[in-house]
Amino acid sequence: MWYQWEKTEHNRRSAMHATTRIFSIGFVLLTAGLLGGCGSAPVREVTAPRISTGAAYRVVQIARHQVGAPYRYGGDTPRGFDCSGLVYYAYHRAGIDVPRTTRQQLRYARPVSMSRLKPGDVLFFRVSRRKPSHVGIYIGHDRFIHAPSSGKRVSYASLDNPYWSERVVAAGRFQHQ
Repeated sequence: MWYQWEKTEHNRRSAMHATTRIFSIGFVLLTAGLLGGCGSAPVREVTAPRISTGAAYRVVQIARHQVGAPYRYGGDTPRGFDCSGLVYYAYHRAGIDVPRTTRQQLRYARPVSMSRLKPGDVLFFRVSRRKPSHVGIYIGHDRFIHAPSSGKRVSYASLDNPYWSERVVAAGRFQHQ
């Protein structure tokens, strides 16, 4: 009987010791994790300087007024637009100088994550080449305005459409100069 009590008492103490040890290890790990977070610089997305909200609104409104204009390769007037010509025209009319071609616009725009898009930002797509070859103006709610291709007209499109969501490769924001 004495032996049975001693064995039971030993098992109880071992279980308590194991529980205490697990709790202690967990506490140490939790504390180290919290302190480790304090010791390192927080990861923060750097956003580019942005054009004023009023200018971004003007860019979107100007682009909206061009919906229905014909596509024309090399075009940057209401008589006909290609994709980068539409971006160039809308920004230029809003008083913001941006480059003329998609490739130059991609280089000039400050990168923006898709989760931080704002109306007036630009979206770049890889359509038929290895490099981005198409651009549109983001207008909010996962929609954008663009000059799609020959035979079509300036129109609205959605990032909810798998064709566009699979091809978007970058987003950018132009700064006011």
